[in-house]
Amino acid sequence: MVLSVLCFFHTDAIAKEPVKPNIIVVYMDDLGYGDLSAYGATELSTPNIDVLANEGIKFTNGYATSSTCTPSRYGLLTGVYPWRNSKAKILPGSAPLIISTEQETLPKMLKRAGYHTGIVGKWHLGLGDGNLNWNGHIKPGPNEVGFDEAYILAATQDRVPTVYIDNGYVDGLDPKDPIQVSYKKNFEGEPTGKDNPELTTLKWHHGHNNSIVNGIPRIGFMKGGEAAKWSDVDMADHFLNKAQNYVRKNKNNPFFLYYALQQPHVPRTPHPRFAGKSGMGPRGDVILEADWVIGEFMKTLKEEGVLENTLIVFSSDNGPVLQDGYYDDAMEKVGKHTPAGVLRGGKYSLFDAGTRVPFMVYWKGTVKAKVSDALVSQVDLLASLAELLNVDTEEGDSQDILSALLGKSKKGRKDIVLEAGSKTSYRAGDWVMIPPYKGAKMSWHSFVESGIDMEFQLYNLKEDPSQQNNLAKSNPKQLKKMLAKFEGIRGKGYSNIKK
Repeated sequence: MVLSVLCFFHTDAIAKEPVKPNIIVVYMDDLGYGDLSAYGATELSTPNIDVLANEGIKFTNGYATSSTCTPSRYGLLTGVYPWRNSKAKILPGSAPLIISTEQETLPKMLKRAGYHTGIVGKWHLGLGDGNLNWNGHIKPGPNEVGFDEAYILAATQDRVPTVYIDNGYVDGLDPKDPIQVSYKKNFEGEPTGKDNPELTTLKWHHGHNNSIVNGIPRIGFMKGGEAAKWSDVDMADHFLNKAQNYVRKNKNNPFFLYYALQQPHVPRTPHPRFAGKSGMGPRGDVILEADWVIGEFMKTLKEEGVLENTLIVFSSDNGPVLQDGYYDDAMEKVGKHTPAGVLRGGKYSLFDAGTRVPFMVYWKGTVKAKVSDALVSQVDLLASLAELLNVDTEEGDSQDILSALLGKSKKGRKDIVLEAGSKTSYRAGDWVMIPPYKGAKMSWHSFVESGIDMEFQLYNLKEDPSQQNNLAKSNPKQLKKMLAKFEGIRGKGYSNIKK
């Protein structure tokens, strides 16, 4: 395989080292399979992101490992299924780091291949060891698991602390105004969304009723750090600037940038330039904002002369959700737009829209434009990029699907175990099997179908992408085959139903 990769770069370079393209992972937050015009959206136009899909490889069967953010990010960076780590669940902003500093990671592997590694944007994999001092050196964190440079928000835009962290230190912190953070109780005298709604400019729907920052009530309590608090409406521009500067600074040597945007996660806070532009409320507006940001970032790659030597992977951490904590008109103004496309479910769901997301690979001048039905997963980036660069790695659940990612093969992985809220399902070929679980069929707070049922579910996604026809009873042979393979990977202790 190494020989074929070498030939892929230079027909006369059999004895040479493979070319090392810059590698960028652009990662969206809660972007659905149907949210991009390249994936069929008619009510939103995303021309800049569409370039990646239409001039690169657009995968129709591309998956995150989980239908929520922390677990999927864990899978992306470690090459390990998140259900194997009991701590890989949606984390509070004060949670300790859930990636072991001894563990193999994508940036560690790339460092061994001679890459400079950086992250700009959302982290949400925990920081510190459980006794975190926000006013000192915050570690372990991204720097301790392989990133040379890290400019991040600790968790999510709707969680405290609402500050940026620059290589382990809160950016802009005034030592005379230290930060305090708690996810258990409020600090005396600090207003909250629950007790002081008159101080909020965005009203909470559920859960988001603690400390108020910039008129937005958050999850968790925070005091101090006034000078370091971010401006929500400027966040996209701020991260764009950091990503552009990273490219400019590292353009003369191979670099890896994990560019983790915050859109369209709540609170959706478009810059005034984009407010009202979509007609769909803030959720549509921030998708347009993200499209612009990516267009500006691509311009920078071209201006700095690195576009044609840069491999870009674009995807999302999980599927879409409209109502996710605030009253922001996402449900009321969605109109004809279908964030999940033809797929069923969304964020938090075992149905396909929870984990099947936009997934593109773009490498100008090297990868030819095509649409691929190959089954690919973000968990496979570790093994596949290691193969590209001829580097040994601990693959875990990651599989080498480099040929599929580069458009050289129609075949990706054969199967994948998917996760939603610690419950797992199994896809193999065109089939997906969801085991029985106890629980609510509909999320009361997000109004998304959970995919949970007391009976087995079996769907043929090629014939029934909307998962309307459960074939578990009419095709017991296929169900039995799927269950045996699933249990071979997952074990038998997967269900919360006692037998």
